[in-house]
Amino acid sequence: MARRTFNNELNTGFGNNTSASAGRFYHKDGKVNVMRRGVPFFDRFSWFHTLLSMERWKFWLYLLSVYFGINLLFAAVYYFIGVEHLNGSKGGSHLAQFVEAFFFSAQTYTTVGYGHVSPDGLLTSSVAAFESFLGVMTLALASGLFFGRFSMPRAYVRFSNIALFAPFQDGQALMLRMVPQKNNQLTEAEVKLTLALRVRDGDKEHNEFYGLPLELSKINVLVSNWTIVHAINDESPLHGYSLQELKDMSAEVLVFFKAYDEVFANTVIARTSYTADEFIPNAKFRPMYHAEGGTTVLHVDKLNDFELLPRA
Repeated sequence: MARRTFNNELNTGFGNNTSASAGRFYHKDGKVNVMRRGVPFFDRFSWFHTLLSMERWKFWLYLLSVYFGINLLFAAVYYFIGVEHLNGSKGGSHLAQFVEAFFFSAQTYTTVGYGHVSPDGLLTSSVAAFESFLGVMTLALASGLFFGRFSMPRAYVRFSNIALFAPFQDGQALMLRMVPQKNNQLTEAEVKLTLALRVRDGDKEHNEFYGLPLELSKINVLVSNWTIVHAINDESPLHGYSLQELKDMSAEVLVFFKAYDEVFANTVIARTSYTADEFIPNAKFRPMYHAEGGTTVLHVDKLNDFELLPRA
């Protein structure tokens, strides 16, 4: 099939050498599919950004693991020094002594200090003093992380898991949709689609990137679901390709979204991508909202609902 000529986008941030890249460019959650090497492991990450952006359950698991890990470590130190150096300790079995040392550690680490158990001797007092200092510092750090996660501007939008080839204006269009999942107000919303292809030229392959013009690329306010439509016509880089050909070329549609959040008074962004394996031919999305009384009900859980159309 004859190649069509379109302007190749050079500002995507990805090179055109296919031997230097593998897999999709973006994961579904918008993270770049790039692994960094050549530097020490702990220098590959910005831990502040990692802790701010990680999933909620992972953040809590990390926080609790650090908390219990530190207290177990200091409990072991107090235990090996001897619980007899903890005034008010009741003693008992080895397990009871370790448990008592653990709770003394927790009270010292959080600077609660109930007072019924206190350190006795220079070594035990020195360990307790260092632990309380460490507790103040790490709790301050945890408070900063909580505030950062709570106040960090986020788009809070969801993208459909699939993209459809659906009927549109006597032809077809590539359609995907997105929806705001929370009650934040997003204005001046804008979306951009870029098609990535692995093109063979003789015995060599290279990446090519093409912008996909949209029926509507900007809206004033994103209050409901937004179906993003790219008409497949003579002006489309997708024109003339079958779904199998797109799969053979490892086609991927990169989605970039940005909007202005009125509450955060800041620009928020979101990204995702769709590979050819996530394209559904001859289908259309089902409606996500309906009228109820004097308001409109938006069903966010219907974001991925679609129906296959009868073949012509």
